[in-house]
Parts: sequence; C-alpha cells; structure tokens
Amino acid sequence: MLVTAAQYIVFLGLGIFLLWLTMRNLTQEELDMMKGSLLQARYLLVAPAMILLLAAHYSRAIRWKILMEPLGFLPSTANTFFAVMLSYFFNLLVPRLGEVMKCTILARYEKTPVDKLVGTMVAERAFDFICLIIVFFLTIFLQLDLVGGYATSELGKVWKKGSDDPLPILGYLVLLGVLVLLIRNILQRFAHISLIARAQMIVKGIWEGLTSVIHLKRKTAFFLHTAFIWTMYLMSIRLGFYAMEPVAHLGIRPSLTILSFGSLAMIVTQGGIGAYQLAVEKTLTLYGIAEVNGLAFGWLLWLVQTLMVLGVGFLCLMILPLYNKKRHERSVNGR
Repeated sequence: MLVTAAQYIVFLGLGIFLLWLTMRNLTQEELDMMKGSLLQARYLLVAPAMILLLAAHYSRAIRWKILMEPLGFLPSTANTFFAVMLSYFFNLLVPRLGEVMKCTILARYEKTPVDKLVGTMVAERAFDFICLIIVFFLTIFLQLDLVGGYATSELGKVWKKGSDDPLPILGYLVLLGVLVLLIRNILQRFAHISLIARAQMIVKGIWEGLTSVIHLKRKTAFFLHTAFIWTMYLMSIRLGFYAMEPVAHLGIRPSLTILSFGSLAMIVTQGGIGAYQLAVEKTLTLYGIAEVNGLAFGWLLWLVQTLMVLGVGFLCLMILPLYNKKRHERSVNGR
C-alpha cells in the first residue's frame, strides 16, 4: 500500500512539475492566447478522433483474445473490451493498477488463470514496444532533414559517452546474467517448498503467455490488428489538427513525430499529465508552430484522450456487472 501511494505521489508530482515547467515562462498575453486557442477549437471535429481511438481499443481487445486462443481461453469480446478500457481508466487513478484490474476482471468473469493472462499482457507490451520503435524509425527516415538530424546528434552524444567508458554497461550485463542463473538455481533447489512451487507455476504461466505468439492460429489477424491499432493512433492525431486553426495545415509527418514522442511521454507521468503537453509543444516547434500554440494543442490532445478514457471507462464499470448478470441468467435458462 505504501509503495503504491509513493508511486502515485512521485508520478503525479513529476507531472505537476512538468506542468509548471511548461507554464512558468508564459506571459499573460501568451496565456490569454493559449486560452483563446482552446476556447475557439472546433470540438465537433474532435469526435471523429475519439471514435478512432475507441476503434483502436476495441481492436486491442480482439488482439488480446487472439493471444489467448493457444492457451485454450475464449472470453467474450465484450468482457475483453471492458477489461481493456478499465485498465486505462484505473491507470489514470493509480499507477500500474490498470494492469492488475485488467487481468482480475477477466479472471473473475471468464474464469481464466491470472498468471497466464499476465504472459499475454507481456507479449502485448513487447509487440507494442516493437511498433513504437518502427514508428520512431519511420519518423526519422521520412524527416531526415528535420527530426533525423536532431535525433542523430542526440544519439551520437549518448553513444560517445557510452563508448568512453564501456565497463559499466558490460558490468550491468554480467550482473543481469548472474542474477538470472542465481534465481534459476534457487527455483530448482527449493522446488519442494510450496511458495517456490507457486512461484514456478507463475513463471511457467507467464512463459506460456509469451510463447503463445508462436502458436497463434490467426497470426495474420494478430498482425493486422496491431497495424490497425497504431494506424488509428496516428490518424486520431492527424484529424485532431483540424480542430485547431494554428496547426490545421499540418499533415502525417508531424503526426508521426507526436505519436513517437507523445507515446513515451504518456508513461513518464501519471496519465501523461505535464509530460505529454511538453512533448507536443517541443515537437511542434520543429514545424514552425509557436510554443504557446503547440502547448494549447498538447492540452487539446491530452484532454480528448483523458476524457474519453474516463467517460467510457466509467460506463464500462457500470455496464460490466449488468452484462455478466444477464449473460449468467441466459446460460442458466439455456438460451
């Protein structure tokens, strides 16, 4: 409980600090300009972006079902979608609570083992990480003269710093290898102890979830859903530009850049607050957008995503028990 509270305070505190960092140098005139941009935004044009985000989350639910198929689990699409949306909802309230609730909800209503669900979630995260890397490469490759030059210079600094003293990196790798071997030996030697046996079962369940990708019956569908999810993320940003006049002329390339850096910003602080607005502001300055307008657009995108998750998440929280009650009644009545 104390660890959870500490995480919440740290993530929220960092978000508040970043908000202060983005706002502290703004003059009253710039604050009024940002407020005017938000008030004059065409919010009706935000609705299609929200629909695209919902479509991405629904596709994510179906993709998760595909990952569960090799394990012999066939949960309903509705319950899987509810679990996905509620994971985002609870993550906004408490850091990392969403992952716990996502598995708990499905385990409760679909009778699926939590340990194996954790493995499928790890597999999901792994593929999303790969997709984020691909998005980064596309962002740089399509804009070598702009983003590429900046990224290359920054990576060059990191590489130079690491090459000057490679021993620490090598030491970390050796330490990681030793820890893996040590944990493996402990698990094997004390397998007769109930607690260790339970830990082995959990590790086995996670491993089965991870390797389920190899045994997918619908590999094509899995990869198509993955591509669809990230395409919807991209297009929601692209459509979002139309809602605010100063950025309405921007196209796919700036959308890619925001998707790249914005995705990282969303995991830095609680719900991405502060970090996301700052990332969008700094990104749009590369395209000649004034910082105050970039910050206003960052707030617009963040609000759209956050309010959609809160609204739909709350509805899912209300509908979930009712849906499963009716589902149980139908099964009892043989219908």
